[in-house]
Amino acid sequence: MTSLQVTDDAIQQTRELRDEFQRFLREYEFGMREVETKISILRDEFTHHHAYNPIEHVKSRLKTPDSIVEKIARKGIAEPDFERIRTEITDIAGVRVTCSFVADVYRLFDLLTAQDDVTVVTVKDYIATPKANGYKSLHAIIEVPVFLSTGALSVPVEVQFRTIAMDFWASLEHKIYYKFSNQVPSHLVESLTDAAEAAAELDSRMERLHREAHGVPQRQLAPPPPPHVVQV
Repeated sequence: MTSLQVTDDAIQQTRELRDEFQRFLREYEFGMREVETKISILRDEFTHHHAYNPIEHVKSRLKTPDSIVEKIARKGIAEPDFERIRTEITDIAGVRVTCSFVADVYRLFDLLTAQDDVTVVTVKDYIATPKANGYKSLHAIIEVPVFLSTGALSVPVEVQFRTIAMDFWASLEHKIYYKFSNQVPSHLVESLTDAAEAAAELDSRMERLHREAHGVPQRQLAPPPPPHVVQV
C-alpha cells in the first residue's frame, strides 16, 4: 500500500479552508436568528395584544455542507468560491412560518417585509399560482443586516409562509418522494394532486368557520393582492 505524505503546509491550508467555511455558514446562522427574532416578536405581540395568534409553528434550518455541495453540482457552478456561492445559492438559511389561514400568510408577509431593515429580493407566490403537483406556499428571499465586529453584513434568508394544511401536504409529499428517490408512481402523483385540492378546500372551509365564529366580515380576512413576483 502506498502512503501519501501530507505536509504541514497542506494541513494548515485545509484547516484555514475549514475555518473559512465555518465562518461562512455562521453568517447565515446569524441572519436566520435575526429573522427568527422578528417573527418571535410578532408572535408574542399577537399573543398578548390581539384576538388570536396567526402563527402556529416556526421552523428554521441551515443547509449542511453536503447539501450545499449537492446544490453547487446541480446548478453547474464551476470552480465555486464563497462569493459565487453567496450569489448563486440564496436558500442556505431558511425559516418556515406555518399560519392558521391563507389570509394570515399574506398578512405576516406584509408585516415582516414592511420592516425598515428588511429588503425583499425575490418572491414566488405558489399560493396564487400552485405548482403542477399542487404544492402551495409563499416563498420570499429577504436580506437582513447582521452586525459583526467587522461591520454590518447583509445576509439572505429564505422565508416560507404556508398554512397548516399546506404544511401537512408538503411534509407528506416530501416523504413519498424521498421513499421513491423522486421516481414516484403515477397513481401516487395523481393522489397527491387530489390531496392538494382537498387541502385547499379545507383551508377555505376553516377560514369560513373562523369568520363565522368570530363575527368578522369576509373583507377583513381576505388576503391582500399577491406580492409582486420576481423570477430568478
